[in-house]
Amino acid sequence: MIKAGVKFRMWVADWHAMANNKMSGDLEKIKIVGKYFIEVWRASGMDLSKVEFMWASDMAKNSDYWKLVVQVGKSNALKRFIRTAEMMGREESLDKLTGAHIIYSCMQVADIFMLGAKITQLGMDQRKVNMLAREVGPILGFWKPVVVSHHMLMGLSKSANPVLTSEVRQGLAESAIQRTIERKMSKSNPDSAIFMTDTTEDIKRKINKAYSLEGDIKENPILEYFKYIIFESFEKLRISELRIERPEKFGGNISFKTYAELEKTFSEKKVHPMDLKAVLIKYLDQLIEPVRRHFEENAEAKKLLEQVRSFQVTR
Repeated sequence: MIKAGVKFRMWVADWHAMANNKMSGDLEKIKIVGKYFIEVWRASGMDLSKVEFMWASDMAKNSDYWKLVVQVGKSNALKRFIRTAEMMGREESLDKLTGAHIIYSCMQVADIFMLGAKITQLGMDQRKVNMLAREVGPILGFWKPVVVSHHMLMGLSKSANPVLTSEVRQGLAESAIQRTIERKMSKSNPDSAIFMTDTTEDIKRKINKAYSLEGDIKENPILEYFKYIIFESFEKLRISELRIERPEKFGGNISFKTYAELEKTFSEKKVHPMDLKAVLIKYLDQLIEPVRRHFEENAEAKKLLEQVRSFQVTR
C-alpha cells in the first residue's frame, strides 16, 4: 500500500488494549509493548519515512475525540455494539461483556474519522466494527471507509474444536470466518505462533511440534505459513522457487514456483509434512534474523524486549 502511494498512519491503540484488559489493563506496560512493536516494524525493514505512528493515549487528550465517541454511541442500539464484541478476539456472552467493551467499539469507529482514514487495514476479527463505521460515517457527516480485512494466520497447535466442514460446504461464509478467528495465533500460548524475536531453537521447536496432517490442505498451519509468508517473501529470501531437498528413496528433490503447485502436491501426499517443516524452519529463521539481530545490538530495543518478556501476557 505504501508503494502504491498510500499515506499510512499506524495506530498504536494503547487505550483500546487497556479496555480489552491486555497486560491486565496496565497502561504503562501496554505503552512499553507498543514501543516494542514499533521497534519490530523498524527492524523488519518498514520504510518509516512513509509511516506516521500515532498513539491513542495522545488522542485521548482531545475532547473532540470523546465527543465523537459519544456521538457514535448514540447512533445505534446497544445490541448493535454487542455484535461487534468479537473484534476483541472472542465471542462474549452478555454476562462477560463489560462497559469497557462497548466503549471500545465506539472508540474504534471514532478512531477512523479522527485519523482521517479513508482505508482501514485490520484483521478479519475486526470486520464487524469496520462495517459499523461504514454505516455510521455518513450519518455523522463523514465518509464510508474502504475496509481491507486481512487473513489471520492459524495457530500452530491442533484445534480442539471440530471442523465446520458441513457449514462451509453449504456456503456459510460467516462460519468459515469465525472458524479462522477461533484458530488464530495466540500471544497467551507462545507455542501457537512464531514471534519476531524467536531464536533459531524456538523456531525449530515450534514448527517441528506444529500440527500438520499429511494431505490435509484445509486446516494446516504449516501450509498457511508457506502461502502467506514464504511464497510472498521470495524476493527478500533471494529465491525464485521453493526447493525441498530429500533423499531419492523419499522422492528426491522437488521444487515449486507457486503455492498452488505445493498445495496440490501436498494434497496428493507426494510431499510429507516433515519435508515442509525442515525448509520452513530454514526460511523463517532467515526472515527473522535481521529483527533478532536488531534486538541484540540496539540497546534501547534490547531493553524493551527484556521488559516485554517479563510481563505476564493476558488474552
